[in-house]
Amino acid sequence: MSTPRIDYHAASPAAMKAMLSMSAAVNNLGLEHSLLELVKMRASQINGCAFCLDMHARDARKAGESERRLHVLPAWRETGLFSRREQAALAWTEALTLVTQGHAPDADYDLARSEFSDAELVNLTLAITTINAWNRFAIGFRKALPVEQ
Repeated sequence: MSTPRIDYHAASPAAMKAMLSMSAAVNNLGLEHSLLELVKMRASQINGCAFCLDMHARDARKAGESERRLHVLPAWRETGLFSRREQAALAWTEALTLVTQGHAPDADYDLARSEFSDAELVNLTLAITTINAWNRFAIGFRKALPVEQ
């Protein structure tokens, strides 16, 4: 278990206000809540962010997401459990989260373009950017998991 570092909320309320504003914007841009939770989970899995995985798994379950889909999310390409729109969002999430491994390949972009309007794709990209930023705060400063609730 890692020892928490600084409390980034207390250290820079202004930075956290900006992050929270970005998160609120993402949640109000019209993308499906269930889709956003899958994106948050997948990016957090790739980044290895235990705090965010715990939080977003809870949020997804509360919103009605099935345990089965959460369990197979790392292998989403191998199942028929995700819609084409979800698959496009997950592929774009992986492409942008792992940007150094392929620089957002055309195939992932083309799939995303086939399922999302221009505005939706920009909004999805903001959602992916935001969860990656949160992952970096939580990982970088060793945000501790909450006590079991």
